Amino acid sequence: MKLNRLLPALAAAALVIGFNASAADNELTDQEKADGYVLLFNGKDFTGWESRSEFWSVKDGAICGKTTADCIPKQNTFCICKAGEFGDFELHAKFKLVPGDAKGFSNSGIQYRSKVYDPAYCVVGGYQGDMEAGKNYTGILYEERGRGILAKRGQKVVIKEGGDPKNPKKPNIEVVGSVGNPDEVQASIKQGDWNDYVIIAKGNHLQQFVNGKQTVDVTDETAVGAKTGIIALQIHKGPPMSACFKDLKIKKLSAK
Repeated sequence: MKLNRLLPALAAAALVIGFNASAADNELTDQEKADGYVLLFNGKDFTGWESRSEFWSVKDGAICGKTTADCIPKQNTFCICKAGEFGDFELHAKFKLVPGDAKGFSNSGIQYRSKVYDPAYCVVGGYQGDMEAGKNYTGILYEERGRGILAKRGQKVVIKEGGDPKNPKKPNIEVVGSVGNPDEVQASIKQGDWNDYVIIAKGNHLQQFVNGKQTVDVTDETAVGAKTGIIALQIHKGPPMSACFKDLKIKKLSAK
């Protein structure tokens, strides 16, 4: 039951101090600072984050979640950002997924506008920018511990109130258009190497991008659609795998 504990608040407040104007990993350029971005990860330690230490570590300037045959989580567990809740924002991150065995399974995600369900095991639920070491799910919008897949790659959707009366949890999703070519998104993904993920949340409008290509466009008109919440990183239960993240930066947006 070990946790990577949050370090003092004063240290967390200094995350964006002392970086030069280069575009090195886990640093902000002068233009990004002027635009209002702040770093969520300092590239060195778990200042500002909390997680289960048996699954998460900081290695080579990245937050890395790793499972092995001898250390498999009993359920999905997360590295939780303790910088507070974010409502309207633009979030940038780099991610790398590596399967840990011949089965080739590796699944993770970036949680946003989410909430903690089990603090002891660092369990989080809410919107998730999904990703995998596979061919189908990187870039989709998934709702962890909620309504499941809300938009597949390439879809522009509106989520409306109502749904299947026999299954109240099944969302009422209307596909109203498309955004880009899912095959082009997949072709851009560097398996086992670093890729870019961008998430823009503004009001009830959610957009996700992988390697500069838009993957989903979602308008969630339901009452259960979260308008604010925390950010977290996932390591999935199942076969051995690793998921690493770096260059995590965020800019708050006006809702207007």
